[in-house]
Amino acid sequence: MARLATAKPLDTVPDALAALELLKPITWFPPMWAFGCGVVCASAIAAPHWGLVLLGVALCGPLVCGSSQVVNDWFDRHVDALNEPMRPIPSGRIPGHWGLGIAIAWSALSLLAALPLGRFGTLAAALGLLLEWAYSAPPVRLKRNGWWGNAAVAICYEGLPWLTGVTVITATVPAWQVMVIAGLYSLGAHGIMTLNDFKSIAGDRRMGIGSLPVRLGPQLAAHLACWFMALPQVAVIGLLLRWGQWQCGAAVVLLLTAQLLLMQRLLERPRELAPWYNGTGVTLYVLGMLLSAVALRSVIGP
Repeated sequence: MARLATAKPLDTVPDALAALELLKPITWFPPMWAFGCGVVCASAIAAPHWGLVLLGVALCGPLVCGSSQVVNDWFDRHVDALNEPMRPIPSGRIPGHWGLGIAIAWSALSLLAALPLGRFGTLAAALGLLLEWAYSAPPVRLKRNGWWGNAAVAICYEGLPWLTGVTVITATVPAWQVMVIAGLYSLGAHGIMTLNDFKSIAGDRRMGIGSLPVRLGPQLAAHLACWFMALPQVAVIGLLLRWGQWQCGAAVVLLLTAQLLLMQRLLERPRELAPWYNGTGVTLYVLGMLLSAVALRSVIGP
């Protein structure tokens, strides 16, 4: 096992830039976007309270998602010493047990910040925090199994924030149509999480982390990821058309068609092209989420 770098004494206070890097702001976008989708479709029922909306966006992004990144990096510090040794913890820029302390403090802050969002918002935040710790921390450590780990992350990144956005606006349980669409996009995100695991195959294999690229091999895992991303969108299209949302349904068809063309290139060299697809095909995927949220306004509205 690789020895972690000790660039600073263990009692050194980490600098602010290293702490911000540990929170990984680039990862905040998916749950914030999903929360926004929930607000969009819920606005057909009730006018948004913009103070609560901004708090919800902060909760889903910098707070809950940010804390999940710290939790993951702390419990993955030995894996990162192999895969990405310049990350804040293995490089020593977050020294000693500061990583664990930040993870606990940021999780507690997230739960406190959720209280003004009411019962539903608080329960959603608590569930998200529970899943993030279960994903990374022993003895559960869901990420050791790519099937369960990816499912937990997909729920936290897509379905849970989407439904939270609805409940924050309406203060009621979301309509079944909203829950079905959010669930389908969460299922599709399972494939996105599989592609994200391609960057750490070597270290995961050495540390016994059974991501799907490790378990199945890159080629089969990439094919599976594409099926996971495509089939739920086919179901979404079918539902939108059934509900009479022809324009949004047709637009999602076009977005999915473009994704399928990009997937053909991805499958030629999945290990090298997974980051490229995350920047192209996944962008089209989340645009489809927004269009579906717009369509749901007419489906659940008065």
